[in-house]
Amino acid sequence: MTDSLDNLAERLAYRFNDRALLDEAVTHRSVSERNNERLEFLGDSILNFVIADELFHRQPRESEGALSRLRASLVNRETLAAIARQLDLGGHLRLGSGERKSGGRRRDSILSDALEGVLGAVYLDGGFDACRTLIVRLFAERLEHLPDAADLKDPKTRLQEYLQSARLDLPSYHVLEVAGKAHDQLFRVECRIRGIDQVTVGEAGSRRRAEQRGAEAMLNLLQPANRGER
Repeated sequence: MTDSLDNLAERLAYRFNDRALLDEAVTHRSVSERNNERLEFLGDSILNFVIADELFHRQPRESEGALSRLRASLVNRETLAAIARQLDLGGHLRLGSGERKSGGRRRDSILSDALEGVLGAVYLDGGFDACRTLIVRLFAERLEHLPDAADLKDPKTRLQEYLQSARLDLPSYHVLEVAGKAHDQLFRVECRIRGIDQVTVGEAGSRRRAEQRGAEAMLNLLQPANRGER
């Protein structure tokens, strides 16, 4: 494990004074009561602050809502898991036999939690500046190529703004069907707008996501026609 941690520290480009912190950061709860959950809590808080601070200074004209959407596009399970894979963090994790057999080293939730645990460990070992330096380096490419904040609005918000700009009625959402067992349900929700004949339907594992998909379908229906009129 020592050689493995040496390799990980080299990938992080950070030298730990207390190697036990890194060992704890890569230890899943399936192995020991002394695991990375507390470090994950700490790392998550620091990560959100550092990314928020970077966005605040890099995007001086963006609103609070736009900054929040940009941060959410960076600090999420998928992005953190992708960065963890770049570091080969999965290969350094200490997992219980059940997690190892079920593919825990590749699971987004475990990888993202472990990365936050590593950030928490760096903070405790080297202080805030060391942790900030690591975060900015890990997110450098993503911070340099930020998406348009307007494109990050959820479909229901974009549909509402579109309808308001066109002076049309706001949409209503109605559950058509809930199928499946309680732990594996499928929601079918319709999106309807008074004065518009077409109705769209979204399907997903939760009502909220089904509404979003219905709104997305309605946007796709309305916006091409709107562009053709201009």
